[in-house]
Amino acid sequence: MDHAADAHRTDLMTITRYVLNEQTKHPESRGDFTILLSHIVLGCKFVCSAVNKAGLAKLLGLAGDKNVQGEEQKKLDVLSNEVFVKALISSGRTCILVSEEDEEATFVDPALRGKYCVVFDPLDGSSNIDCGVSIGTIFGIYTVKDKNEVTINDVLQPGKNMVAAGYCMYGSSCTLVLSTGSDVNGFTLDPSLGEFILTHPNIKIPRKGKIYSVNEGNAKNWDGPTAKFVEKCKFPEDGSSPKSLRYIGSMVADVHRTLLYGGIFLYPADKKSPNGKLRVLYEVFPMSFLMEQAGGQAFTGKQRALDLVPTEIHQRSPIFLGSYDEVEEIKSLYAAEESKA
Repeated sequence: MDHAADAHRTDLMTITRYVLNEQTKHPESRGDFTILLSHIVLGCKFVCSAVNKAGLAKLLGLAGDKNVQGEEQKKLDVLSNEVFVKALISSGRTCILVSEEDEEATFVDPALRGKYCVVFDPLDGSSNIDCGVSIGTIFGIYTVKDKNEVTINDVLQPGKNMVAAGYCMYGSSCTLVLSTGSDVNGFTLDPSLGEFILTHPNIKIPRKGKIYSVNEGNAKNWDGPTAKFVEKCKFPEDGSSPKSLRYIGSMVADVHRTLLYGGIFLYPADKKSPNGKLRVLYEVFPMSFLMEQAGGQAFTGKQRALDLVPTEIHQRSPIFLGSYDEVEEIKSLYAAEESKA
């Protein structure tokens, strides 16, 4: 990238301008989605600022409570959750919110309701906060049939029904990756402007990749297909070079790298976590949606991830997502295992 030339660019595609351009393609649109997204973007900017100042503001360390998953809550987790809940409610465009940090879904006051459900993990990878590793926010958006008659079933929809999904990664730069169902675009926060600028237009994941991403510490508990796949990554049978292992332990960062460079991200079920570890609504679905829009695949070990119909808001699932060919190989290993049974 030519940074000198970039500094003098005057025709910047901001995320607001991008979404407004998309809105013009839908003459029936009333701008509700644009308003909702601007509130999500504001939440991301707020959390980015808090993450950058965390050490100075004594926001590091534990808040003293455990969240619904039984994980110790970080002070930044608590703050991020409050920021997004308030931003989403105040948009006037949401009717039900599901956050990783809250045991129950939040039903918005009828006077402030709109037609959207938002599911989100306000601060993914929070165990990495204290050591400065990239963390992020993940979100997915659904519409409801009737905002005046909202039930929990309005949010327990398969991932393929999402109208948009994205994540914001707080790392060496603040990057927001978004898909509204046609393609995937990446925006980077320019701190001098306070705006997200389009830096990664129309992201397409390579069909094959040289990187695999998995927590090998769980290897002794893996099922057969996962163990075979990882073995093939390390000791290819066709004489090709082995794949490189890259695992950060922050889903946003691991998936972001997979999306840009290709490869596969695995969080399989194992003997310790027979249903997998990652949550369906606000981790598996949004990332699977983005991966498919970018030309990749997402698989649970049994089915296409976006076809899964959740029965509870904090349900978990195994997930394999990434380059088309890599996921295809995982699928064939599971099919072979099933045919033996």
